[in-house]
Amino acid sequence: MTVLIAIPARYASTRYPGKPLVALRGPDGDKTLIRRSWEAAMTVRGVDRVVVATDDDRIKAHAEAFGAEVVMTSAQAQNGTERCAEVVQQLTGFDVVVNLQGDAPLTPAWFVEDLVAGLLADPQADIATPVLRCDGRAVAGFLADRRAGRVGGTTAVFGAGGRALYFSKEVIPYTGKTYGTAEPTPVFHHVGVYAYRPAALAAYPSWPTGPLEQLEGLEQLRFLEQGRKVLCVEVQARGRQFWELNNPSDVPVIEAMMREMA
Repeated sequence: MTVLIAIPARYASTRYPGKPLVALRGPDGDKTLIRRSWEAAMTVRGVDRVVVATDDDRIKAHAEAFGAEVVMTSAQAQNGTERCAEVVQQLTGFDVVVNLQGDAPLTPAWFVEDLVAGLLADPQADIATPVLRCDGRAVAGFLADRRAGRVGGTTAVFGAGGRALYFSKEVIPYTGKTYGTAEPTPVFHHVGVYAYRPAALAAYPSWPTGPLEQLEGLEQLRFLEQGRKVLCVEVQARGRQFWELNNPSDVPVIEAMMREMA
């Protein structure tokens, strides 16, 4: 079994232009978001190759300067999955392709390792993605983002065998309850990582963008709208905090989490 990790990174983000090159201050000094994401990918066991996938020469030059391999993709890619599909047109022969999105530098290595194992154990799944049970603090953060009009993390609901039912930028399922800071909740945070079977990934750009994907702006909904099985793999935080960089306001949140984990 061979595994490729591709880290999609684009400069022209609608919500946060230039996001991959934003500096994050941690105990080890200032490093850019894309560098921290690449360093996280390099700690994953059982991976044969890690590449940064971008259409931007600034990101390419920066990534190569810190030692990353870069695959150039087109500016027409609508999302990270389409960018990964372009990567496998250039790099073939892998059994699993992992999309480790470049805005999640706190992704623990075992999230990806468990994800790959989950996909390989379910031959009916075309794609697998991790979900993390939220504690009360995480749910409160999501709700605060929504009240402020910010798009924060994505939540997921799934049925028997981990089969995904829906993903949303709203907080689902509705519970109508206030939780204690460390109290477990029935809300699952969708972690922005995907493991694909190469055939499904290659087919993805040919499928039309459906109404749910358009409304939510979530690339994984295209698989659901095509009737494909998306496997949700529950992962464990093991005391680690997880947060994605979606908005400028997330920078100090992530920096604080890095200090706590030091």
